[in-house]
Amino acid sequence: MWNLKSDRPIYSQLIEQIELMIVSGIYPAGAKLPSVRDLAGDASVNPNTMQRALAQLENDGLLFSQRTSGRFVTEDVEKIMKTKNSLAMGLINEFIENMSNLGYDRNQTISLIENTAEEEK
Repeated sequence: MWNLKSDRPIYSQLIEQIELMIVSGIYPAGAKLPSVRDLAGDASVNPNTMQRALAQLENDGLLFSQRTSGRFVTEDVEKIMKTKNSLAMGLINEFIENMSNLGYDRNQTISLIENTAEEEK
């Protein structure tokens, strides 16, 4: 479930991983998240680091707290879709950059994607 790498700050990766879990439906709109301690244990990270990541997601509006009940995923489906689109754009930009590093221009990359999609049909 947690796919953390040492090449980037853990805090940033935790935010991205939780966003991914939300947009993919592992934690759907309105769902209660496990406790900070449980999440930190599952991810093998310090609870303070997990707390910081969750607080940032709360500031971003993707999560909200209820004092006695814990943290929940927003029920704002539009907010979740914006996050999903933002994650997708990041992957696309990274892909385009990697293709450029291989020497492909934009049109060659699009052509290669279309050919690959056709072959998979």
